[in-house]
Amino acid sequence: MDEQLHGVLLEVAYDGSAFHGWASQPRVRTVQETLFGALVAMDHRASAPRGASRTDAGVHADAQLAAFDTSHDIPARGWVLGLNQHLPEDVAVRSACAVPVGYVPRMAARAKRYRYHVVVDPVRDPRLRQRAWRVADLDVDAMASEGGAAVGTHDFAGFRSSADARETTVRTLSRVDVERSHDERVLSVVVEGNAFLYNMVRILVGTMVDVGRGRLAKGAVTRALQTGDRRAAGTTAPAHGLVLERVEAELPPEAGARWPR
Repeated sequence: MDEQLHGVLLEVAYDGSAFHGWASQPRVRTVQETLFGALVAMDHRASAPRGASRTDAGVHADAQLAAFDTSHDIPARGWVLGLNQHLPEDVAVRSACAVPVGYVPRMAARAKRYRYHVVVDPVRDPRLRQRAWRVADLDVDAMASEGGAAVGTHDFAGFRSSADARETTVRTLSRVDVERSHDERVLSVVVEGNAFLYNMVRILVGTMVDVGRGRLAKGAVTRALQTGDRRAAGTTAPAHGLVLERVEAELPPEAGARWPR
């Protein structure tokens, strides 16, 4: 008789500073491989975790989604508490729920929200060195105006890395906002969309910042969208300022209750 399998969906947070990104790679530390090690510690036959987004080296996450299949019938609470006992301090399972076997978060994702932190300060702040991109001076209004041009459905070919060979480059952004934090030096760029090209958010933010600090003329985002030319866009913002904040995924009707809620 075949052993019954169970599907589990995890919400995972991590500090990406010491990781070479999400996806497993030989001879380097990755989030996927670290999480897999914790899964195997609880069930040596567990499948490798299937992530919703391939975050780059240095990028952080508040709510990466990862699903796996297991032969162990453990409640969601048990997976959260058990896995966290086997994970290092820079990774944590924040919640779990039951899903059908073979559930793929990447295919079920309907929208993602990223937040990019910028600190405007002529002097470095060691506390923010791995969480925000420091720039000495910035015209925030000019920067925010650039972001508005990216909202909507556009061909974002000019906002992708040369390593991205996908043929379809049309994406829809529903939100590009600049927000202030309680620390008046720190602001964040919030970007929401249905899907993203490789380095798309970092190039968009870098272009906005380059206009805000006078390195590019106003209208740079529009020009890069119209021409599809990467050279019309700005700097690729450093990875350490970026956080995958939320993945909105369609859950099947048979999915279990999330713990904790």
